[in-house]
Amino acid sequence: MSLLEFRSIARHFGGLKAIDAVSFNVQEGETVGLIGPNGAGKTTLFAMASGFLPPTDGQIWFAGSRIDGKSAPEICRQGLVRTFQIVRPFGEMSVLDNVMVGCFLHHRDRQAARNAAMAVLERFDMADRADQAAKTLTLAKRKRLEVAKVIATKPKLLMLDEVMAGLTRVEMEEIINLIRSLRDDGVTVLLVEHNMHAVMELSDRVVVIHHGRKICDAEPQVAANDPAVVEAYLGGDED
Repeated sequence: MSLLEFRSIARHFGGLKAIDAVSFNVQEGETVGLIGPNGAGKTTLFAMASGFLPPTDGQIWFAGSRIDGKSAPEICRQGLVRTFQIVRPFGEMSVLDNVMVGCFLHHRDRQAARNAAMAVLERFDMADRADQAAKTLTLAKRKRLEVAKVIATKPKLLMLDEVMAGLTRVEMEEIINLIRSLRDDGVTVLLVEHNMHAVMELSDRVVVIHHGRKICDAEPQVAANDPAVVEAYLGGDED
């Protein structure tokens, strides 16, 4: 079943077509990699799907209902959430309190939210950091906290924006294993990532965006050998 669907979606900034008539879907239970050179429009698609940016044209559907035009909180309540490329935890707050913010979506009682947040931290191997100020975490732990915060909202679909950027190979493998386990728990994933090893390891399918247009939608190995994809990465003039 199609969980998320972009239907001829477009976003223009003045005369610039950041996204131009892009259509693709994410099936329930899939992990889909959304890739393309810098400036291709990937994060713009994330912003439109999550309610942070209205589309100029087209429609976005999630779980059987149209969501373009809805606010970010409304979309979050429906079960679609995203992380951000630049992680910004509530630095002065504890790791536990950061995760509790997401838990309050489903738990109005503070103790219930605290219990739910601790369960998430245990799931993410961060229970021992519960009382630590978020600003003191390493980059790898801040990335893990970023995912924990959105998982606390109990999403159906998780959009990850370069969650592995800046990590060592060992740290990246830990995140790959974490994403696999989330998928095994029933979370559908749409992943923006420049690290092709991670994309190939995780993705059931890859959608490639170039100059705001979709140029490929295929299995990872097929996409990697597509001449248009190779040209976009090796012969293009993206900013």
